[in-house]
Amino acid sequence: MSEIAIIGAGAWGTGLAIVLGRKGTHRIRLWAYEADVCDAIEQKRVNERFLPGCAVPDVVTATNDIVAALDGAQVVVSVMPSQYCRGLFERMAPLISSQALIVSATKGLEQGSLQRMTEVIAAEFRRKGGSVPPLGALSGPSFAQEVARGDPTAVTIASGTVTLARTVQQEFSDPSFRIYTNNDVIGVELGGALKNIVAIAAGICHGLGLGHNSVAALITRGLAEMTRLVTACGGRAETMA
Repeated sequence: MSEIAIIGAGAWGTGLAIVLGRKGTHRIRLWAYEADVCDAIEQKRVNERFLPGCAVPDVVTATNDIVAALDGAQVVVSVMPSQYCRGLFERMAPLISSQALIVSATKGLEQGSLQRMTEVIAAEFRRKGGSVPPLGALSGPSFAQEVARGDPTAVTIASGTVTLARTVQQEFSDPSFRIYTNNDVIGVELGGALKNIVAIAAGICHGLGLGHNSVAALITRGLAEMTRLVTACGGRAETMA
């Protein structure tokens, strides 16, 4: 069985734990900052604070101890809010095996530096004087509630390391959670972060009572702007499609 550590027990981290847990081929440790989240998962098998109503499989162990969560982990899935990524990896880098695969599933950029999460993670490993383990980004249209419920979902794992991408595709996929591979880390990470801005704006259009024409125009022009920004940063336009 694979040993997987998921760092961050918000809705998305818990949703991923449920996906991986229902395969029955992994042992999963889910690290939560909040003690009550650990207690609820361990005692009631549900994350009442962030993902109520979704049963967490028994193979998922919740812990508040970062050392215990990372001990022996073959895959580390980073799902913390973007503003906490650097601080957590400052603590985590010495605890992670150089043979481990690191998957960033955070959809956002670091405040201030505007760095992508894989850039932040790599920088912290280098700052500690170590080599950077194989690193990838998992992103796509994925509401945690729907993923946990088992609704058909397709996401992408992007990495410059082919072995990581293929391993994540094989180990994370199930009949209702399909993972595609891609080597455009920049495009996938920026797309995952920037689409949230367009989604919020689409919600504003809906709240203002505007029709489908307005939302369609917003999404169309938003995608064009996102694509120009991604290509300027070194990503590929086809990734945004």
